This record gives sequence, C-alpha cells and structure tokens, in this order.
Amino acid sequence: MGILNVTPDSFADGGEYNALDSALGRIGLMVAQGATIIDVGGESTRPGSDPVTEDKELQRVLPVLREAIARFPDTLFSIDTTKYRVAEEALKLGVHLVNDISGLQKEPRFAELCVRYQAGYILMHSQGNPKTMQDDPSYDDVVEDIKTFFSKQIEKAEEAGLEKIVLDPGIGFGKTQQHNISILKRLREFVDLGYPLLIGASRKSMIGRILGNREVDDRVTGTVAVHYHAMMQGAKIIRVHDVKEANDSILVYNALAGD
Repeated sequence: MGILNVTPDSFADGGEYNALDSALGRIGLMVAQGATIIDVGGESTRPGSDPVTEDKELQRVLPVLREAIARFPDTLFSIDTTKYRVAEEALKLGVHLVNDISGLQKEPRFAELCVRYQAGYILMHSQGNPKTMQDDPSYDDVVEDIKTFFSKQIEKAEEAGLEKIVLDPGIGFGKTQQHNISILKRLREFVDLGYPLLIGASRKSMIGRILGNREVDDRVTGTVAVHYHAMMQGAKIIRVHDVKEANDSILVYNALAGD
C-alpha cells in the first residue's frame, strides 16, 4: 500500500503532492514501483496535528481520486478518513477500501456504508485523537487491550454485515516506544484473530529512536527491516512511503518463504 498525503502538514511528505498533477505523478510512480493499493488521505494524523473541516478534506481528495481511479483501473484505492461524507463521496467514485484510524469509534456508520458499496474496511486501533494521543498513552497490556478492542469492533462490523475487514494495530497512534515494540514482537496474536493484518510503520518516530534519533527521510532501511519482520509474523499488507524498497523486500520475502 503506497501512501499519498494530499496535505500541507503530514510528517513525511506534507505539501509535496497537493497539486493534482504532482499527486497523479506520484501515484503513477508508486504503481510502477509495485504498489497494488494507493491510500489517499486529506487530513494529517501525525501526533499533534489539528483536524480539518469536511469541506477542506473533500476539496483535497476528490479531484485526485476521480482522476486516479480512471487513469489506473487495475489499482485498488483506499480513502484514509474518519468522516462519513468523505468516505461516502470517495466510495461513489469507486474507491475500494475505507481506512479508518478510529476503528468505528468516531463513525460507526462506516460498517454499513462499506457493505452498501461492497468495499473493504481497515479497522485500526488508536488511543485518543491525533492532537493529544501521544501525551500519555497507557495500557494494562497493550496487545491484550488492542485484541479486546478488535474483538468488540469486529462484532459491530459483522452485525452490520461487513465481512471484508483488515486489522491494523496502529503503530504510533497513542503508543509509547515500548508499546510499539511489544505490538511488533507479538503480531501473531493479531493474525490469530482471523483477518488480514496491515502494518504501517513507515518512517515513524519509533524507527528514528531505534536508530539514534534519525531524521524522517533517513529511516527507509529501518522501515524495510520492521516491515520484513511484520511479514515474517504474518502481516499481509504493508503501508509505505518508499514503494520501490518495500516491493523489493516483498519479492525477496516471497522467494524465501515459498516452497
């Protein structure tokens, strides 16, 4: 899954792909490099970020999605949003997945909406909202707490008839460094819930800290290492900024993991 942020303030690529031409060019490059899903977001969810209005988010994402879905018919597209109208308008254009960082907490109607449009749903765990989530995250047992959350939200989704669910434990979303490491060490416990697992650790501060406080654009190798570990534990989707490097690692993994 290649990341496309059409925002001015995302932590890794804010402001780079706001114009339609640059956004489409970036999608084309990621597809050529091996991305099979493009995740489009119009609101930054980095720690400390401020929310944007529904209208502003729609203005950012709809022109890109409208053109991109037509131009890349063999590519899956997801909309990264917590707003019902943004998701609905994106699904009307043909988007295939809703990527919800709130995991049905902010907008429980997403389950019914995805059923109506026969779309998939990415159920992510987060604690708090992006503005304050890193202030003081706390858990009894981070993995057990997330598993409990997943079980409750899966039940709600299934009651609405939603079957196409992907789980994302939400690396960096209301988690300390140790929380993130514990999640990554115990990924198989999430795989055992029976749904495809997505991991998105691309260029995140957790990796920067492990590497001695590296800057964002110098975390690519660390990202590949974390995501390779995730694949070895059973993750099926990796959400990345650096598609070429990620796809190289997938090709190597598949060659070594095959019979």
